Amino acid sequence: MTRTDSPEAWDERTTLLTMLQYTRDTAAEKCHDLAEEHVGAAPLPGSPLMTLGGVVNHMRWVEHSWVENRFVGGPDLGPWTDEEPDREFSLGATTPLAQTLAEYAAQAQRTDAIVADLDLDDLSATPFRTGEKPTLRWVLMHLVEENARHNGHLDILRELADGRTGD
Repeated sequence: MTRTDSPEAWDERTTLLTMLQYTRDTAAEKCHDLAEEHVGAAPLPGSPLMTLGGVVNHMRWVEHSWVENRFVGGPDLGPWTDEEPDREFSLGATTPLAQTLAEYAAQAQRTDAIVADLDLDDLSATPFRTGEKPTLRWVLMHLVEENARHNGHLDILRELADGRTGD
């Protein structure tokens, strides 16, 4: 896989979508050649849900939540429940990593197809608690921020798992 954060064009939309894809690709790269025994390992005693598989699965479901559910008003298909609000993390820890990565890639394709016909100034179907509706621009930037933060987590978890580091 070739990761790049350099857009083909320098307009705002292309730049945002390039950065979003770069953060997705970085998550997949952080998991490259990871032994299955490390997928569900939780090396941080204070964060039992912080696993490589769990973080990637969380990234997938966050993208679904922000785009398919909140932005376009589709159903919330996320695995979370009232009893287990962070269930995407626990499921990711026990799901084969190849499956989690494939589901994340499929989510990315759905997101890209949805946003292809939308304008950056389009408003979300679902408002914030304040009543304001975020723009698509904000949602995409938020996903870049969210993914970048979680890629830092993946970086640390991977180093703790088998010593592998990288950008």
